[in-house]
Amino acid sequence: METRPYAEPYKIKVVEEIKLNTKEEREQKIKEAGYNLFNLKSEDVFIDLLTDSGTGAMSDNQWSAIMKGDESYAGSKSFFELQKTINTLLGMPYLIPTHQGRAAENVLFSALIKKDDVIPGNTHFDTTKGHIEHRQAVALDCTVDEAFDPEIELPFKGNIDLAKLEKAFNDYPKDKIKFTNLTITCNSGGGQPVSMKNIKEVSELCKKYDKMLFFDAARFAENAYFIKVREEGYQDKTIKEIVREMFSYVDGCTMSSKKDGLVNIGGFIALKSEELYRQCSVYEIMFEGYLTYGGLAGRDMAALAVGLNESTEYDYLHSRIRQMQYLGDKLVEAGISIVRPVGGHAVYVDAKSFLPNIPQSEFPAQVLGVELYIEAGVRGVEVGVVLADRDPVTRENRFPKLDLLRLAIPRRVYTDNHLDVIVWGLKQVHKRRNECRGLKFTYEAPIMRHFTARFERV
Repeated sequence: METRPYAEPYKIKVVEEIKLNTKEEREQKIKEAGYNLFNLKSEDVFIDLLTDSGTGAMSDNQWSAIMKGDESYAGSKSFFELQKTINTLLGMPYLIPTHQGRAAENVLFSALIKKDDVIPGNTHFDTTKGHIEHRQAVALDCTVDEAFDPEIELPFKGNIDLAKLEKAFNDYPKDKIKFTNLTITCNSGGGQPVSMKNIKEVSELCKKYDKMLFFDAARFAENAYFIKVREEGYQDKTIKEIVREMFSYVDGCTMSSKKDGLVNIGGFIALKSEELYRQCSVYEIMFEGYLTYGGLAGRDMAALAVGLNESTEYDYLHSRIRQMQYLGDKLVEAGISIVRPVGGHAVYVDAKSFLPNIPQSEFPAQVLGVELYIEAGVRGVEVGVVLADRDPVTRENRFPKLDLLRLAIPRRVYTDNHLDVIVWGLKQVHKRRNECRGLKFTYEAPIMRHFTARFERV
C-alpha cells in the first residue's frame, strides 16, 4: 500500500511578505553590519534562522486569549490562569513571571549565586554562563564526552556525566556548589535531549550531596518528545505525562517562554519551595516588576498559558521535530557534516569540517554564517569560539570542541520549500569553501560579545 503523504497539523491563516535582496546587496549589508549577523536588519534577511526564540507563529486560540488578558497591576486574572497551568503541567506551585528567560536567570541567580561558587551543568548556554561568570562564579561543564563528537549517533547526547558531576561535588567545598543546572534540550551541544534515566540519576546524586537541581526548561516539550520516541518505556505515555515526571525530579526551573511556550515574549521561574520563592521575590520586584506580572502584560501571560498546553501535544511536536529531521537529512545527503542525531529546535552544521582551511582563531562558524547569508539570504548564528567568550581570568579566547553554525527553525513559520533553499545555499558555499576567508575582531564586548561584536575579513 502506498504511504500516505505527510501534512502539517495546521493550516495557514495569515502570511507575511519576505523579499530577497540581490547577492551584491547582501555583500554590502553584511559588510556594513561588521560581518555580524545580529547587526543585520530583519528586512534584509530572506529566511531568518538566527533563533527560534520568540520568532514563532501563535495560534488562533492564543490570539483569542490575548483579547481576554487582564492588565491589572496586582492580582491579574491572567497571572492566576498561568500559575494554574504551570502547576498542572509541571507540578510547581510557585510562579515568578519575567520578561524573558535571561531575566529569570538573573532573578534566580541573584538569590543563589555568590562569588567563587561553582555551577555544574550540561554545557551552559550563553546567557546562563554569562550570568554565572558576571557574578565571578564558575560554569562547570559536566556533559558526557560523546556530546563533543558530532558524528556519534546516540539518542541522548545532552546527558550529564554522573562521574564528572560527583567528582565536582567532592572536589569543591560543600558551600560552593548550591545547585546543578540541567538544560533540556542542551542547546550548545546541538539541541540534544536528556534522557529521563539521566534526569532521575542526576536528581538522586544531587539529593545525596544535598544540592538543588534546576532545569533550564526553554525546550522542555521537545525534550519530552525525544524521551517518548527514543527511551524505552515511554512510547505509550502522553507528552504531558512525561513532562510531569521530568519535573518531579527537580526543585524548579527557569524558562524562556519564547521557545516551547509558543509566545513572542516572556519567561518565568517555577519553584517547589516557598522559602526560595520568597528569596527570589525580592529580586523580582527590584528587576522585573510586581509578583503577578513581572515585566509581562496580562495578555502575554494569557497567550502563554494556552501555548504551554499546545506545545505539549504530540501532533504539534511531531510536526516540529519532523522539520528538523527533513533539513538534517537533506544536508547529510549533500555531504555536509552536521551534529547527529538531529536535535529538537535546530540543525547544527559542523563548521570545522565544512571549512577545514580556516583555523578556530579565525572563527569558522562565523565565516560560514556570513557566507550562507551572502549566498542565499539565510541568517543563522554562530555557536563556537565567538559565543564561547574569553576566559574570565586569562582573557584568552576559549576554543570549544564544537564550532557550529546553528540553523534554528522558528515554530510554525516556514515550509519545506524554505528548508530546500537553506540546503541549496549551503551546497553553493560548499563548492567554493576553499575561497572563504577568516575573520578577526574590530570590536568585542567584555562579556557575551557575540551579540554586538564587529569583524573584518583576514
